Amino acid sequence: MNTYISVASVKQFVVVEAPIERAFKVFTEDFGSFKPPEHNLLAVPIAETVFEPRVGGYLYDRGVDGSECRWARVLAYEPPDRVLLSWDISPRWQIETDPDRTSEWEVRFTAETADRTRVEIEHRNLERHGEGWESERDGVAGDQGWPLYLKRYADLLAHKA
Repeated sequence: MNTYISVASVKQFVVVEAPIERAFKVFTEDFGSFKPPEHNLLAVPIAETVFEPRVGGYLYDRGVDGSECRWARVLAYEPPDRVLLSWDISPRWQIETDPDRTSEWEVRFTAETADRTRVEIEHRNLERHGEGWESERDGVAGDQGWPLYLKRYADLLAHKA
Protein backbone atom coordinates (compact mmCIF):
# COMPACT_ATOMS: atom_id res chain seq x y z
CA MET A 1 0.00 0.00 0.00
CA ASN A 2 1.19 3.48 -0.80
CA THR A 3 -0.03 6.80 0.52
CA TYR A 4 0.04 10.22 -1.10
CA ILE A 5 -1.12 13.30 0.77
CA SER A 6 -1.73 16.57 -1.04
CA VAL A 7 -3.14 19.72 0.47
CA ALA A 8 -6.71 18.45 0.71
CA SER A 9 -6.60 14.97 -0.80
CA VAL A 10 -5.44 11.53 0.30
CA LYS A 11 -4.74 8.73 -2.20
CA GLN A 12 -4.03 5.13 -1.26
CA PHE A 13 -4.16 1.83 -3.06
CA VAL A 14 -3.74 -1.88 -2.69
CA VAL A 15 -3.36 -4.61 -5.31
CA VAL A 16 -5.42 -7.74 -4.61
CA GLU A 17 -5.33 -11.18 -6.15
CA ALA A 18 -8.92 -11.22 -7.37
CA PRO A 19 -10.80 -10.54 -10.59
CA ILE A 20 -12.21 -7.01 -10.79
CA GLU A 21 -15.84 -8.13 -10.36
CA ARG A 22 -15.01 -10.03 -7.18
CA ALA A 23 -12.89 -7.18 -5.81
CA PHE A 24 -15.77 -4.74 -6.35
CA LYS A 25 -18.38 -7.10 -4.92
CA VAL A 26 -16.43 -7.83 -1.72
CA PHE A 27 -15.67 -4.12 -1.19
CA THR A 28 -19.31 -3.06 -1.48
CA GLU A 29 -21.21 -6.07 -0.17
CA ASP A 30 -18.82 -6.90 2.68
CA PHE A 31 -17.73 -3.38 3.70
CA GLY A 32 -18.87 -4.07 7.26
CA SER A 33 -16.62 -7.13 7.43
CA PHE A 34 -13.44 -5.06 7.12
CA LYS A 35 -14.57 -1.75 8.65
CA PRO A 36 -13.08 -1.70 12.15
CA PRO A 37 -15.91 -2.07 14.70
CA GLU A 38 -14.36 0.60 16.90
CA HIS A 39 -14.92 3.15 14.10
CA ASN A 40 -18.32 3.97 15.46
CA LEU A 41 -20.22 7.24 15.99
CA LEU A 42 -23.14 5.49 17.70
CA ALA A 43 -23.54 5.28 21.46
CA VAL A 44 -23.80 1.48 21.25
CA PRO A 45 -21.82 -1.28 19.51
CA ILE A 46 -22.43 -1.80 15.78
CA ALA A 47 -24.60 -4.77 14.82
CA GLU A 48 -23.93 -4.25 11.11
CA THR A 49 -22.65 -1.81 8.52
CA VAL A 50 -24.87 -1.46 5.46
CA PHE A 51 -23.74 -0.32 1.99
CA GLU A 52 -26.81 0.45 -0.15
CA PRO A 53 -25.64 -0.36 -3.71
CA ARG A 54 -27.24 2.48 -5.68
CA VAL A 55 -26.93 6.19 -6.34
CA GLY A 56 -28.85 7.89 -3.55
CA GLY A 57 -28.18 5.01 -1.17
CA TYR A 58 -26.28 5.31 2.10
CA LEU A 59 -23.41 3.73 3.93
CA TYR A 60 -24.49 3.46 7.53
CA ASP A 61 -23.98 1.66 10.79
CA ARG A 62 -26.85 0.03 12.66
CA GLY A 63 -26.39 -0.32 16.39
CA VAL A 64 -27.35 -3.33 18.47
CA ASP A 65 -30.30 -1.26 19.72
CA GLY A 66 -31.53 -0.54 16.17
CA SER A 67 -30.20 3.03 16.04
CA GLU A 68 -28.61 4.12 12.78
CA CYS A 69 -25.76 6.44 11.80
CA ARG A 70 -25.73 7.41 8.11
CA TRP A 71 -22.18 8.61 7.52
CA ALA A 72 -21.87 8.47 3.72
CA ARG A 73 -24.10 8.95 0.68
CA VAL A 74 -23.60 6.98 -2.56
CA LEU A 75 -22.98 9.59 -5.27
CA ALA A 76 -21.95 7.20 -8.08
CA TYR A 77 -22.26 3.43 -8.33
CA GLU A 78 -20.64 1.92 -11.43
CA PRO A 79 -19.83 -1.78 -10.97
CA PRO A 80 -17.19 -3.08 -11.32
CA ASP A 81 -15.18 0.09 -11.95
CA ARG A 82 -15.95 2.70 -9.28
CA VAL A 83 -18.03 4.01 -6.43
CA LEU A 84 -18.11 7.61 -5.23
CA LEU A 85 -19.35 8.46 -1.74
CA SER A 86 -19.67 11.51 0.43
CA TRP A 87 -17.88 11.69 3.77
CA ASP A 88 -20.49 13.13 6.10
CA ILE A 89 -18.26 13.23 9.17
CA SER A 90 -17.00 16.54 10.51
CA PRO A 91 -13.52 17.25 11.91
CA ARG A 92 -15.12 16.83 15.36
CA TRP A 93 -15.99 13.24 14.32
CA GLN A 94 -19.72 14.00 14.33
CA ILE A 95 -22.26 13.68 11.51
CA GLU A 96 -22.22 16.66 9.13
CA THR A 97 -25.68 17.41 7.75
CA ASP A 98 -24.66 20.21 5.35
CA PRO A 99 -23.63 18.58 2.03
CA ASP A 100 -21.54 21.66 1.19
CA ARG A 101 -19.34 20.85 4.21
CA THR A 102 -18.63 17.22 3.29
CA SER A 103 -15.75 15.67 1.38
CA GLU A 104 -15.92 12.73 -0.97
CA TRP A 105 -14.08 9.46 -1.44
CA GLU A 106 -13.86 7.59 -4.67
CA VAL A 107 -12.89 3.95 -4.96
CA ARG A 108 -11.62 2.85 -8.37
CA PHE A 109 -11.09 -0.76 -9.40
CA THR A 110 -8.64 -1.42 -12.25
CA ALA A 111 -7.94 -4.90 -13.61
CA GLU A 112 -4.19 -5.42 -13.87
CA THR A 113 -4.67 -9.00 -15.08
CA ALA A 114 -7.66 -11.33 -15.21
CA ASP A 115 -7.01 -12.27 -11.56
CA ARG A 116 -5.38 -9.13 -10.12
CA THR A 117 -7.07 -5.79 -9.35
CA ARG A 118 -5.72 -2.45 -8.22
CA VAL A 119 -8.09 -0.80 -5.72
CA GLU A 120 -7.46 2.92 -5.21
CA ILE A 121 -9.14 5.25 -2.75
CA GLU A 122 -8.95 8.99 -3.27
CA HIS A 123 -10.43 11.03 -0.43
CA ARG A 124 -10.68 14.58 -1.72
CA ASN A 125 -12.10 18.03 -1.04
CA LEU A 126 -11.35 17.69 2.65
CA GLU A 127 -11.05 21.47 2.93
CA ARG A 128 -14.85 21.65 2.52
CA HIS A 129 -15.14 20.53 6.15
CA GLY A 130 -13.93 23.95 7.28
CA GLU A 131 -11.89 24.68 10.36
CA GLY A 132 -9.97 21.63 11.52
CA TRP A 133 -10.08 19.81 8.18
CA GLU A 134 -6.35 19.09 8.36
CA SER A 135 -6.86 16.81 11.36
CA GLU A 136 -9.51 14.92 9.42
CA ARG A 137 -7.11 14.53 6.47
CA ASP A 138 -4.41 13.29 8.82
CA GLY A 139 -6.89 10.87 10.41
CA VAL A 140 -8.00 9.21 7.18
CA ALA A 141 -4.38 9.09 5.92
CA GLY A 142 -3.01 7.70 9.19
CA ASP A 143 -2.55 4.14 10.39
CA GLN A 144 -6.16 3.89 11.64
CA GLY A 145 -7.65 5.39 8.45
CA TRP A 146 -7.66 4.19 4.85
CA PRO A 147 -4.43 2.14 5.23
CA LEU A 148 -6.14 0.03 7.88
CA TYR A 149 -9.32 -0.36 5.78
CA LEU A 150 -7.35 -1.44 2.71
CA LYS A 151 -5.24 -3.90 4.70
CA ARG A 152 -8.32 -5.46 6.29
CA TYR A 153 -10.07 -5.54 2.89
CA ALA A 154 -7.08 -7.27 1.24
CA ASP A 155 -6.90 -9.77 4.11
CA LEU A 156 -10.63 -10.50 3.79
CA LEU A 157 -10.33 -11.05 0.04
CA ALA A 158 -7.31 -13.35 0.51
CA HIS A 159 -9.24 -15.54 2.98
CA LYS A 160 -12.67 -15.45 1.34
CA ALA A 161 -13.48 -18.30 -1.01
